[in-house]
Amino acid sequence: MQNLIDKLVSKRLLSKEEFLVLIEKRNADVAEYLFRQARQVREKNYGKDVYIRGLIELSNYCKNDCLYCGIRKSNAHVSRYRLDKASILDCCKRGHDLGFRTFVLQGGEDAYYNDKLMVDIISTIKKLYSDSAVTLSLGEKKKETYLAYYQAGADRYLLRHETANAEHYSLLHPKNMSSETRKKCLYDLKEIGFQVGSGFMVGSPYQTVEHLAEDLLFLSDLQPHMIGIGPFMSHHETPFADKKNGTMELTLYMLAILRIMLPGSLLPSTTALGSINDDGRVHGILAGANVVMPNLSPLDVREKYMIYDNKVSTGIEAAEYLDLLKEQMREIGYQVVVARGDFKPPVD
Repeated sequence: MQNLIDKLVSKRLLSKEEFLVLIEKRNADVAEYLFRQARQVREKNYGKDVYIRGLIELSNYCKNDCLYCGIRKSNAHVSRYRLDKASILDCCKRGHDLGFRTFVLQGGEDAYYNDKLMVDIISTIKKLYSDSAVTLSLGEKKKETYLAYYQAGADRYLLRHETANAEHYSLLHPKNMSSETRKKCLYDLKEIGFQVGSGFMVGSPYQTVEHLAEDLLFLSDLQPHMIGIGPFMSHHETPFADKKNGTMELTLYMLAILRIMLPGSLLPSTTALGSINDDGRVHGILAGANVVMPNLSPLDVREKYMIYDNKVSTGIEAAEYLDLLKEQMREIGYQVVVARGDFKPPVD
Protein backbone atom coordinates (compact mmCIF):
# COMPACT_ATOMS: atom_id res chain seq x y z
CA MET A 1 0.00 0.00 0.00
CA GLN A 2 2.78 2.43 0.84
CA ASN A 3 4.34 1.71 -2.53
CA LEU A 4 1.18 3.02 -4.23
CA ILE A 5 1.36 6.20 -2.15
CA ASP A 6 5.05 6.56 -2.97
CA LYS A 7 4.21 6.15 -6.66
CA LEU A 8 1.75 9.05 -6.40
CA VAL A 9 4.32 11.17 -4.56
CA SER A 10 6.76 10.55 -7.42
CA LYS A 11 4.12 12.10 -9.73
CA ARG A 12 3.09 8.91 -11.47
CA LEU A 13 -0.64 8.43 -11.98
CA LEU A 14 -2.15 5.24 -10.61
CA SER A 15 -4.35 3.02 -12.73
CA LYS A 16 -8.01 2.56 -11.86
CA GLU A 17 -7.19 -0.84 -10.38
CA GLU A 18 -4.44 0.66 -8.22
CA PHE A 19 -6.76 3.38 -6.96
CA LEU A 20 -9.28 0.69 -6.07
CA VAL A 21 -6.69 -1.13 -3.98
CA LEU A 22 -5.52 2.09 -2.31
CA ILE A 23 -9.06 2.98 -1.26
CA GLU A 24 -10.47 -0.47 -0.48
CA LYS A 25 -7.49 -1.75 1.49
CA ARG A 26 -6.94 1.36 3.59
CA ASN A 27 -6.34 1.05 7.34
CA ALA A 28 -5.23 3.36 10.14
CA ASP A 29 -1.51 2.88 9.50
CA VAL A 30 -1.85 3.44 5.76
CA ALA A 31 -4.01 6.52 6.38
CA GLU A 32 -1.45 8.04 8.75
CA TYR A 33 1.33 7.47 6.20
CA LEU A 34 -0.86 9.02 3.50
CA PHE A 35 -1.60 12.09 5.65
CA ARG A 36 2.11 12.60 6.42
CA GLN A 37 2.95 12.48 2.73
CA ALA A 38 0.07 14.83 1.90
CA ARG A 39 1.26 17.38 4.47
CA GLN A 40 4.78 17.25 3.05
CA VAL A 41 3.49 17.82 -0.48
CA ARG A 42 1.22 20.62 0.67
CA GLU A 43 4.03 22.38 2.57
CA LYS A 44 6.43 21.98 -0.35
CA ASN A 45 3.96 23.85 -2.55
CA TYR A 46 2.22 26.26 -0.16
CA GLY A 47 4.24 26.24 3.06
CA LYS A 48 2.18 26.63 6.22
CA ASP A 49 -0.18 29.23 4.72
CA VAL A 50 -3.94 28.80 4.93
CA TYR A 51 -5.96 30.91 2.49
CA ILE A 52 -9.34 32.28 3.50
CA ARG A 53 -12.31 32.88 1.17
CA GLY A 54 -15.32 34.94 2.16
CA LEU A 55 -18.42 32.94 1.22
CA ILE A 56 -21.44 35.00 0.13
CA GLU A 57 -24.53 32.87 -0.52
CA LEU A 58 -26.49 34.97 -3.00
CA SER A 59 -29.72 33.04 -3.31
CA ASN A 60 -31.42 29.82 -2.30
CA TYR A 61 -33.72 29.86 -5.32
CA CYS A 62 -32.77 27.13 -7.79
CA LYS A 63 -34.29 25.88 -11.02
CA ASN A 64 -32.83 22.41 -10.49
CA ASP A 65 -34.24 19.46 -8.58
CA CYS A 66 -31.11 17.56 -7.55
CA LEU A 67 -32.21 14.71 -5.33
CA TYR A 68 -29.69 15.43 -2.56
CA CYS A 69 -30.03 19.20 -2.21
CA GLY A 70 -32.11 20.98 0.42
CA ILE A 71 -32.77 24.03 -1.79
CA ARG A 72 -34.04 21.95 -4.74
CA LYS A 73 -36.97 23.60 -6.48
CA SER A 74 -39.47 20.97 -5.26
CA ASN A 75 -38.83 21.76 -1.60
CA ALA A 76 -41.82 23.93 -0.72
CA HIS A 77 -40.66 24.38 2.87
CA VAL A 78 -37.63 26.55 2.11
CA SER A 79 -37.79 30.20 3.14
CA ARG A 80 -36.45 31.65 -0.11
CA TYR A 81 -34.30 34.76 -0.38
CA ARG A 82 -32.11 36.72 -2.80
CA LEU A 83 -29.40 39.25 -2.06
CA ASP A 84 -29.47 42.45 -4.09
CA LYS A 85 -26.35 44.18 -5.34
CA ALA A 86 -26.16 46.54 -2.36
CA SER A 87 -26.28 43.62 0.10
CA ILE A 88 -23.56 41.76 -1.79
CA LEU A 89 -21.31 44.83 -1.81
CA ASP A 90 -21.90 45.29 1.90
CA CYS A 91 -20.71 41.71 2.48
CA CYS A 92 -17.60 42.44 0.42
CA LYS A 93 -16.84 45.59 2.42
CA ARG A 94 -17.11 43.75 5.72
CA GLY A 95 -15.00 40.93 4.36
CA HIS A 96 -12.29 43.20 2.97
CA ASP A 97 -12.09 45.02 6.30
CA LEU A 98 -11.62 41.65 8.04
CA GLY A 99 -8.77 40.66 5.70
CA PHE A 100 -10.50 38.58 3.03
CA ARG A 101 -9.02 38.93 -0.44
CA THR A 102 -11.26 36.43 -2.21
CA PHE A 103 -15.04 36.63 -2.34
CA VAL A 104 -16.98 33.52 -3.33
CA LEU A 105 -20.40 34.32 -4.78
CA GLN A 106 -22.38 31.10 -4.52
CA GLY A 107 -26.02 30.33 -5.12
CA GLY A 108 -28.63 28.14 -6.68
CA GLU A 109 -29.23 28.43 -10.41
CA ASP A 110 -31.46 31.48 -10.09
CA ALA A 111 -32.56 33.25 -13.30
CA TYR A 112 -32.92 36.53 -11.37
CA TYR A 113 -29.15 36.92 -11.67
CA ASN A 114 -29.08 37.41 -15.43
CA ASP A 115 -25.90 38.13 -17.35
CA LYS A 116 -26.33 41.91 -17.21
CA LEU A 117 -26.81 41.94 -13.43
CA MET A 118 -23.95 39.54 -12.71
CA VAL A 119 -21.56 41.44 -14.99
CA ASP A 120 -22.48 44.63 -13.13
CA ILE A 121 -21.94 42.99 -9.72
CA ILE A 122 -18.61 41.41 -10.71
CA SER A 123 -17.20 44.54 -12.33
CA THR A 124 -18.23 46.69 -9.37
CA ILE A 125 -16.55 44.37 -6.87
CA LYS A 126 -13.37 44.36 -8.94
CA LYS A 127 -13.44 48.16 -9.21
CA LEU A 128 -13.88 48.61 -5.46
CA TYR A 129 -11.48 45.83 -4.41
CA SER A 130 -8.89 45.53 -7.14
CA ASP A 131 -6.59 43.56 -4.82
CA SER A 132 -9.18 40.81 -4.41
CA ALA A 133 -10.26 37.80 -6.44
CA VAL A 134 -13.86 37.02 -7.34
CA THR A 135 -14.86 33.37 -7.39
CA LEU A 136 -18.25 32.32 -8.76
CA SER A 137 -20.22 29.17 -8.00
CA LEU A 138 -23.49 29.60 -9.88
CA GLY A 139 -23.93 26.32 -11.70
CA GLU A 140 -24.18 25.37 -15.34
CA LYS A 141 -24.24 28.24 -17.86
CA LYS A 142 -23.72 28.73 -21.56
CA LYS A 143 -20.14 29.33 -22.64
CA GLU A 144 -20.92 32.92 -23.65
CA THR A 145 -22.22 33.60 -20.13
CA TYR A 146 -19.02 32.26 -18.59
CA LEU A 147 -17.05 34.43 -21.01
CA ALA A 148 -19.03 37.52 -19.98
CA TYR A 149 -18.27 36.77 -16.31
CA TYR A 150 -14.58 36.39 -17.11
CA GLN A 151 -14.41 39.58 -19.15
CA ALA A 152 -16.13 41.42 -16.27
CA GLY A 153 -13.25 40.40 -14.01
CA ALA A 154 -14.22 37.09 -12.40
CA ASP A 155 -11.11 35.07 -11.61
CA ARG A 156 -12.32 31.63 -10.61
CA TYR A 157 -15.32 29.37 -11.06
CA LEU A 158 -16.37 26.44 -8.88
CA LEU A 159 -18.51 23.70 -10.39
CA ARG A 160 -18.33 20.28 -8.75
CA HIS A 161 -18.79 17.42 -11.16
CA GLU A 162 -20.33 15.47 -8.19
CA THR A 163 -19.55 12.10 -9.79
CA ALA A 164 -17.65 11.26 -12.95
CA ASN A 165 -19.75 8.16 -13.66
CA ALA A 166 -22.66 9.03 -15.95
CA GLU A 167 -24.95 6.30 -14.60
CA HIS A 168 -24.28 7.31 -11.01
CA TYR A 169 -24.85 10.96 -11.95
CA SER A 170 -28.29 10.04 -13.31
CA LEU A 171 -29.23 8.52 -9.94
CA LEU A 172 -28.49 11.79 -8.14
CA HIS A 173 -30.05 14.27 -10.56
CA PRO A 174 -33.27 14.80 -12.54
CA LYS A 175 -33.46 13.59 -16.12
CA ASN A 176 -32.86 17.03 -17.62
CA MET A 177 -29.34 17.12 -16.16
CA SER A 178 -26.40 15.09 -17.42
CA SER A 179 -22.82 14.33 -16.51
CA GLU A 180 -21.83 15.15 -20.08
CA THR A 181 -23.19 18.71 -19.80
CA ARG A 182 -21.52 19.23 -16.43
CA LYS A 183 -18.14 18.12 -17.76
CA LYS A 184 -18.51 20.28 -20.88
CA CYS A 185 -19.05 23.31 -18.66
CA LEU A 186 -15.83 22.55 -16.80
CA TYR A 187 -13.79 22.30 -19.97
CA ASP A 188 -15.43 25.49 -21.33
CA LEU A 189 -14.38 27.32 -18.16
CA LYS A 190 -10.79 26.10 -18.50
CA GLU A 191 -10.68 27.12 -22.16
CA ILE A 192 -11.86 30.63 -21.30
CA GLY A 193 -9.08 31.05 -18.77
CA PHE A 194 -10.72 30.72 -15.35
CA GLN A 195 -9.01 29.11 -12.41
CA VAL A 196 -11.42 26.18 -12.32
CA GLY A 197 -12.66 24.19 -9.36
CA SER A 198 -14.41 20.83 -9.44
CA GLY A 199 -15.05 18.08 -6.90
CA PHE A 200 -17.40 15.40 -5.66
CA MET A 201 -19.40 14.14 -2.71
CA VAL A 202 -17.90 11.30 -0.67
CA GLY A 203 -20.40 8.65 0.37
CA SER A 204 -23.25 9.84 -1.83
CA PRO A 205 -26.14 7.40 -2.37
CA TYR A 206 -25.28 4.47 -4.65
CA GLN A 207 -21.59 5.44 -4.73
CA THR A 208 -19.06 2.62 -5.07
CA VAL A 209 -15.30 2.55 -4.66
CA GLU A 210 -15.11 2.22 -8.42
CA HIS A 211 -16.94 5.54 -8.75
CA LEU A 212 -14.37 7.17 -6.47
CA ALA A 213 -11.54 5.81 -8.59
CA GLU A 214 -13.24 7.23 -11.67
CA ASP A 215 -13.52 10.60 -9.93
CA LEU A 216 -9.78 10.62 -9.35
CA LEU A 217 -9.03 9.72 -12.96
CA PHE A 218 -11.41 12.40 -14.24
CA LEU A 219 -9.76 15.05 -12.07
CA SER A 220 -6.35 13.93 -13.27
CA ASP A 221 -7.55 14.53 -16.82
CA LEU A 222 -9.25 17.87 -16.04
CA GLN A 223 -6.32 19.20 -13.99
CA PRO A 224 -8.46 21.69 -12.04
CA HIS A 225 -6.91 24.49 -10.02
CA MET A 226 -9.26 23.86 -7.09
CA ILE A 227 -10.97 20.72 -5.79
CA GLY A 228 -13.81 20.76 -3.29
CA ILE A 229 -14.87 17.48 -1.72
CA GLY A 230 -16.96 16.80 1.34
CA PRO A 231 -19.03 14.04 2.86
CA PHE A 232 -22.55 13.55 1.56
CA MET A 233 -25.00 14.86 4.15
CA SER A 234 -28.71 14.23 3.82
CA HIS A 235 -31.52 16.76 4.02
CA HIS A 236 -34.87 15.81 5.51
CA GLU A 237 -36.88 17.42 2.68
CA THR A 238 -35.26 15.48 -0.17
CA PRO A 239 -35.75 12.01 -1.68
CA PHE A 240 -32.48 11.03 0.05
CA ALA A 241 -33.69 11.97 3.52
CA ASP A 242 -33.14 8.44 4.84
CA LYS A 243 -29.78 7.84 3.13
CA LYS A 244 -26.70 7.33 5.26
CA ASN A 245 -24.28 10.25 5.47
CA GLY A 246 -20.75 9.99 4.19
CA THR A 247 -17.90 9.75 6.67
CA MET A 248 -15.16 12.12 7.69
CA GLU A 249 -12.69 9.22 7.61
CA LEU A 250 -13.10 8.46 3.92
CA THR A 251 -13.38 12.15 2.99
CA LEU A 252 -10.03 12.91 4.63
CA TYR A 253 -8.45 9.91 2.92
CA MET A 254 -9.65 11.08 -0.50
CA LEU A 255 -8.53 14.62 0.29
CA ALA A 256 -5.01 13.42 1.02
CA ILE A 257 -4.89 11.39 -2.21
CA LEU A 258 -5.92 14.49 -4.16
CA ARG A 259 -3.26 16.63 -2.49
CA ILE A 260 -0.56 14.19 -3.54
CA MET A 261 -2.00 13.55 -6.99
CA LEU A 262 -2.52 17.25 -7.81
CA PRO A 263 0.09 18.95 -5.60
CA GLY A 264 -0.53 22.53 -6.74
CA SER A 265 -4.28 22.42 -6.25
CA LEU A 266 -6.21 24.65 -3.86
CA LEU A 267 -8.02 22.27 -1.53
CA PRO A 268 -10.62 23.62 0.89
CA SER A 269 -11.34 22.04 4.22
CA THR A 270 -15.04 22.32 3.54
CA THR A 271 -18.04 23.44 5.54
CA ALA A 272 -19.41 19.90 5.24
CA LEU A 273 -16.37 18.58 7.09
CA GLY A 274 -16.95 21.17 9.79
CA SER A 275 -20.60 20.21 9.91
CA ILE A 276 -20.08 16.48 10.28
CA ASN A 277 -17.46 16.86 13.03
CA ASP A 278 -16.58 19.77 15.32
CA ASP A 279 -12.90 19.35 14.48
CA GLY A 280 -13.50 18.51 10.84
CA ARG A 281 -11.88 21.68 9.57
CA VAL A 282 -8.68 20.98 11.51
CA HIS A 283 -8.52 17.39 10.30
CA GLY A 284 -8.97 18.63 6.74
CA ILE A 285 -5.95 20.91 7.02
CA LEU A 286 -3.91 18.07 8.52
CA ALA A 287 -4.91 15.87 5.57
CA GLY A 288 -3.48 18.36 3.06
CA ALA A 289 -6.10 21.10 2.62
CA ASN A 290 -4.95 24.73 2.43
CA VAL A 291 -8.17 26.75 2.09
CA VAL A 292 -11.06 27.58 4.43
CA MET A 293 -14.23 29.47 3.50
CA PRO A 294 -15.88 31.28 6.42
CA ASN A 295 -19.39 32.59 5.84
CA LEU A 296 -19.77 36.30 5.01
CA SER A 297 -23.49 36.14 4.14
CA PRO A 298 -25.88 38.40 6.08
CA LEU A 299 -26.75 36.83 9.43
CA ASP A 300 -30.47 36.73 8.68
CA VAL A 301 -30.10 34.46 5.64
CA ARG A 302 -27.38 32.02 6.68
CA GLU A 303 -29.77 29.43 8.08
CA LYS A 304 -31.88 29.63 4.91
CA TYR A 305 -29.09 28.31 2.70
CA MET A 306 -29.52 24.84 4.13
CA ILE A 307 -28.38 22.50 1.38
CA TYR A 308 -28.08 19.67 3.91
CA ASP A 309 -29.22 19.19 7.50
CA ASN A 310 -27.11 20.67 10.32
CA LYS A 311 -25.03 22.87 8.01
CA VAL A 312 -23.01 25.15 10.28
CA SER A 313 -22.63 28.87 9.63
CA THR A 314 -21.80 30.11 13.13
CA GLY A 315 -18.76 29.97 15.39
CA ILE A 316 -15.56 29.17 13.53
CA GLU A 317 -17.52 28.80 10.27
CA ALA A 318 -18.53 32.48 10.43
CA ALA A 319 -16.39 35.35 9.17
CA GLU A 320 -17.03 37.25 12.40
CA TYR A 321 -14.99 34.64 14.25
CA LEU A 322 -11.90 34.92 12.09
CA ASP A 323 -9.66 35.44 15.12
CA LEU A 324 -10.84 32.10 16.50
CA LEU A 325 -10.04 30.42 13.19
CA LYS A 326 -6.57 32.00 13.16
CA GLU A 327 -5.88 30.71 16.65
CA GLN A 328 -7.12 27.23 15.74
CA MET A 329 -4.75 27.15 12.77
CA ARG A 330 -1.83 28.41 14.91
CA GLU A 331 -2.42 25.59 17.38
CA ILE A 332 -1.71 23.02 14.67
CA GLY A 333 1.25 24.90 13.20
CA TYR A 334 -0.40 26.76 10.33
CA GLN A 335 -1.16 30.42 9.67
CA VAL A 336 -4.09 32.25 8.08
CA VAL A 337 -2.71 34.80 5.62
CA VAL A 338 -4.15 37.92 3.99
CA ALA A 339 -3.76 37.07 0.32
CA ARG A 340 -5.76 36.24 -2.80
CA GLY A 341 -4.38 32.72 -2.54
CA ASP A 342 -4.10 31.94 -6.23
CA PHE A 343 -3.24 28.57 -7.70
CA LYS A 344 0.49 27.85 -7.91
CA PRO A 345 1.96 25.44 -10.46
CA PRO A 346 3.33 22.43 -8.57
CA VAL A 347 6.92 22.52 -7.39
CA ASP A 348 9.17 19.98 -9.08
